Amino acid sequence: MKKQFHVAALLLVTLPLVTLLSGCPASMSASAYTRDQARSAQNVEYGTVQSVREVQIEGTKSGVGTVAGGAIGGVLGNEVGAGTGRTLATIGGGLAGAVAGSAIEEGATRQRGLEITVRLDNGRTMAVTQAADESFVAGDRVRVLTDRYGTARVVR
Repeated sequence: MKKQFHVAALLLVTLPLVTLLSGCPASMSASAYTRDQARSAQNVEYGTVQSVREVQIEGTKSGVGTVAGGAIGGVLGNEVGAGTGRTLATIGGGLAGAVAGSAIEEGATRQRGLEITVRLDNGRTMAVTQAADESFVAGDRVRVLTDRYGTARVVR
């Protein structure tokens, strides 16, 4: 009974934490701004979309999934066997949980993106990759906004 309480308590604490932290990755959307970008000047250039290519934006690998998966796997492995077998199951469960947790975090935060190539009015061509939350097609007139760190976004 005591072991079941420990497992339940760990899951009740770990799962909400993982859920909360996995929602924290920076957005790749052209419509999302960080706190630092708010109220700061951005360079604006006008241009025409030359091409659009679908890409995959990697998910977050912050370590939160690895740690949470390892903790959960270790606790679950500790419920198996006795003596040396329990120790090995705890270690194996922790390792397997860490690998699975890392893969789950990366997969859950992966997103569809667009590589948008824009021919600027000044003759220069640039490509910007961002989340695919807005559609663009060749020939669209767009603005390219670039902040002081070189972070760019394509908007209508």
